[in-house]
Amino acid sequence: MKQGLSTQLGQQLTLTPALRQAIHLLSLSTAELESEINRALESNPLLERADEDDAPPATATAHDEATASAEPAADAAGESQADIAPSGDEPDWEFADLHGSRNSGSMDGDDSAPEPAQAPDSLQDHLLWQLHLTPLSPRERAIGAAVIEAVGEDGYLSESLADIRAGLRPEIDAGDSEIATVLHRIQRFDPVGVACTSLAECLSVQLSMLAPETPGLALARRLVGGHLEALARQGTDALARLLGSTAEAAEEAAALVRSLDPRPGGQIASGAPEYVQPDCVAYRHDGLWKVALVHGNLPALAISRHYESLIATARHDDARYLRGHLQEARWLIRSLATRADTVLRVAQAIVRQQAGFLDYGAEAMRPLTLRELAEELDLHESTISRTTTRKYLHTPRGTFEFKHFFASGIATEVGGTASSTAIQAMIKRLVEAEDPRKPLSDAVLAEQLKGAGIPVARRTVAKYREALRIAPSHERMRR
Repeated sequence: MKQGLSTQLGQQLTLTPALRQAIHLLSLSTAELESEINRALESNPLLERADEDDAPPATATAHDEATASAEPAADAAGESQADIAPSGDEPDWEFADLHGSRNSGSMDGDDSAPEPAQAPDSLQDHLLWQLHLTPLSPRERAIGAAVIEAVGEDGYLSESLADIRAGLRPEIDAGDSEIATVLHRIQRFDPVGVACTSLAECLSVQLSMLAPETPGLALARRLVGGHLEALARQGTDALARLLGSTAEAAEEAAALVRSLDPRPGGQIASGAPEYVQPDCVAYRHDGLWKVALVHGNLPALAISRHYESLIATARHDDARYLRGHLQEARWLIRSLATRADTVLRVAQAIVRQQAGFLDYGAEAMRPLTLRELAEELDLHESTISRTTTRKYLHTPRGTFEFKHFFASGIATEVGGTASSTAIQAMIKRLVEAEDPRKPLSDAVLAEQLKGAGIPVARRTVAKYREALRIAPSHERMRR
């Protein structure tokens, strides 16, 4: 053996401390970001709050940097939206009108509602507590935390595996099988059946945790696997014929299924109401939709000139200490400005894509994916995923999380596409207009949607109806 020198080409992803901080700040909600800024103010002597009236003109602040980069983008977005002007019959929403009360999101941040002193653990807290007690690797625990974050209040998974995978990047590049393995563990947490995507899967997981000698277990699994609708619509004799069993065995299996919890998340207290502050506001000006950041939610930061001036005269160790904190302060201010610019750009793109929703309501919501928005803004898909999580947009139709404006699409017979949100709104409208003595079944709803040019299967209608928490037709019948 002998020693030698050789060269090799390769690619490696390196996350600098500044980039890590920018990614971390982007994933935080407004309340979490405010806590992060307060901690930085307490630990870093080179940081101070910048009062707009008292701050020196030469002092760079995060508020000023974000405003300087955001306002030209807002104006450009407004000028580029001349082709999506709203209908002229509806009065314009003035910018000030959107912030005239606490309910609509105050611009100066003085009217934020105080949170209760104590709040019960949420479902996510309960699941995270169990996750940290489970013997997992750090990588699996990070995947589990992302899965738990996607669990809704009812206990069902509100995001697809693709969205969870995108949210983990670039720190973790996990495949569907790896996420599914961790998901399988979480579904067995308390309450059993959380993090499932459908009622059948939720009930199947609960059945899998029962003892093998449980009476009626085998038939109950078959019932959940393919005859849930028959359980809701048909009697014991019909179920017995479907299952090829006696009426007593079918009744026993049906009773076992009915004893399960279709909404496992309801077992855990949902906690106190969450008061959100919008990050951006969509408003109409001169017949065009525009977007602006909500200032006042976060304190403006600046470099302390007093401590900065001490660096030149301080001793070596003290000067090194101050220079280190000065660099951290500059990183934080720059990261906050970048975060504000990214949030504004994403909000502007959402408003451009979903102007029809702002004009006409949910039935005009168009299909939109993270990838589509990432390509439009020339950003990574994981950046869009972080930006749309726990960020809120205030509109004349209400305050919505950015994720609300993303929906899958179904091809229509006329060549276009209809979003799942628009189809759900159409189903809701049809059900509200139905004859209560002859409610519309899922098959009839599918036929009516097909007549409107949207070919959807009956099972798809059933899935959307359940997502809207609309009871089946036989339960909606009123004499």
